[in-house]
Amino acid sequence: MECRYCQSANADDDHRCRRCGRRLRMGPVYTAASAAAPVLEYAPEEAARPSRQPSGPARVPVSRPVTYQPSLFSSRELPRVVPFETIAPGVAPAPPRKTSPTAPRQRHRRVIPGQQALEFAHAARSPKPVDGAIYCDAPVAVPAHRAMAAAVDASIVVMALAVFGIIFHLAGGVFVLDAKTIPMFLAAALGVVVFYRVLWCLANGDTAGQCWTHLRLVNFDGQRPTRTQRFYRLASGLLSLLAAGIGLLWSFVDEETLTWHDHISKTFPTPVN
Repeated sequence: MECRYCQSANADDDHRCRRCGRRLRMGPVYTAASAAAPVLEYAPEEAARPSRQPSGPARVPVSRPVTYQPSLFSSRELPRVVPFETIAPGVAPAPPRKTSPTAPRQRHRRVIPGQQALEFAHAARSPKPVDGAIYCDAPVAVPAHRAMAAAVDASIVVMALAVFGIIFHLAGGVFVLDAKTIPMFLAAALGVVVFYRVLWCLANGDTAGQCWTHLRLVNFDGQRPTRTQRFYRLASGLLSLLAAGIGLLWSFVDEETLTWHDHISKTFPTPVN
């Protein structure tokens, strides 16, 4: 059977065209003669049937073209998107605005006669202080001078241990040096040293060795250190000793001959004129 629309050949038992998908059987076909009241067209077989009309001159059938309404959702017939130029061809989209960077507006202050202005230029240009640098003019004591003060303090501690040993011996005690007692004696000696330094930290003053060698402890600003800074110096000094003395030897390679506990506590000894 031949399709009326695309003229493609189909089988006799097919109901729709294999090419366009339209019906092959003769049935009512809508025309576009009127949108409100469509006109029905009939197949040629129905038109060839004898109609019940009065006898008279035979009428010649007029063949009317078969029209159909195209599908609104077929992408092959109509596009799905209507271009904007077809609706308003004279209207063009506005070009994007280009923003140019503008300099901020400068505020003009009203000048009052006789009023003085504050100068902040010097404060703004001053460099930011760096941690670990001395800001005062006080010189740092040389390692030999500091070793002399430490030797005096150590001698005081040794004399205190000697007095304790003499009293213990006179009381009938016996010193036994072996693998078990030697660590205990060293711990007791270290406890006496720490107790000696803690007393000077609590008193917030310089040790006897510093006073005898004319040394004074100051902070990086040249002021007298606080009690908290002295305790920081004591703890960091013990850390320098426990690290195989590297914290003390650091003064030989430091730019300002400062040790680890000087940098941590931000204090250093300086000679007194």
